[in-house]
Amino acid sequence: MTRGVIYAEPEAAPAVEELTVDSPGRREVLVRVQACGLCHSDLQIVETKGRGMRFPILLGHEGAGVVEEVGGGVTSVAPGDRVIVAWRAPCGECPQCTRGDPRRCSSQLRAKRRLHRAADGALLTPVLRCGTFADHAIVHEACAVKVPEELPIEQASLIACGFSTGAGAALWATPVQEGSWVAVIGCGGVGLAVVQGALLRGAERIVAVDVAPDKLAHAHALGATDVVDASAVDPVEAVRELTGGRGVEFAFSAIAAPVGLAQAIRMCAYAGWATLVGMPAPGAALDVDLDADVFWPRVTITTTHGGDTIPREDFPFLVQAALDGRIDLGRFVTSTISLDEVPERLPRIGEGSGIRTVALM
Repeated sequence: MTRGVIYAEPEAAPAVEELTVDSPGRREVLVRVQACGLCHSDLQIVETKGRGMRFPILLGHEGAGVVEEVGGGVTSVAPGDRVIVAWRAPCGECPQCTRGDPRRCSSQLRAKRRLHRAADGALLTPVLRCGTFADHAIVHEACAVKVPEELPIEQASLIACGFSTGAGAALWATPVQEGSWVAVIGCGGVGLAVVQGALLRGAERIVAVDVAPDKLAHAHALGATDVVDASAVDPVEAVRELTGGRGVEFAFSAIAAPVGLAQAIRMCAYAGWATLVGMPAPGAALDVDLDADVFWPRVTITTTHGGDTIPREDFPFLVQAALDGRIDLGRFVTSTISLDEVPERLPRIGEGSGIRTVALM
């Protein structure tokens, strides 16, 4: 019997329940989940009463583990392989993929829903096609990415979402290059990963912006050249002052509040890029002066979905960067808990001085 964290109905609190698991189908993989990070996206699903998903919902999407069984036609992994579970993988057939732009695939590969609540047999909807707050998950073959076992499993799990989303924003979603000037608004786990991605790209100046001194300390330790306490100064004015009035070429908003993207736009130098990395709440609106803030400075406004990763290419790259010491995934894991503790800890994401909590199964 498998257990997992189920969000059963809009007014119910998530709870650990027993599950049953069907066999994997063609090109599907059964993964024994060993670690899953606590990501704000799961909390937002609860806070928004399901965000349009079908109940009951199986939470979790930042997972890693070991392949236990494969379905027909699977060639890229085998039982016993250590894998990171990706929540998105290019389909190869949508308009974006066929024009040679798989990083912006609009139709992700997915497995069929194959997990059920044991109590009543109800078919579960896994968050982001993963459902990794559970002992087992079934995903499409392309979403089970084989990686070396040398990287601790709790660090590997972060590459599944939070770290690859942030780092990928600088590595693959925008053209940050050696010598670039960068600002990062919000220094939680995703924002700190943006810092690390910019560092990998060879950015010359990385300005971290937050209201929490401990988060700014993490940012400085992870590669930020400058920090701005937005609780004490106007962050836009501070970033412009640090850059001699010029602004930065790339500004990333790693917070959900629309003000973050508005500030990113206003921090940009002429022809800069402002990128939304944090997932906004439904109905959130942007308040900017299109004439003064966007048109005349020629600011490009963009967003990224999960760092625009191609998991089979990018996850091994990030793992190797960690093993080589070019990024510091170990610093990101600040606490570990059991699966049973997830329902109580999920609403407390972002509290305290930690970066990421990981559930170990």
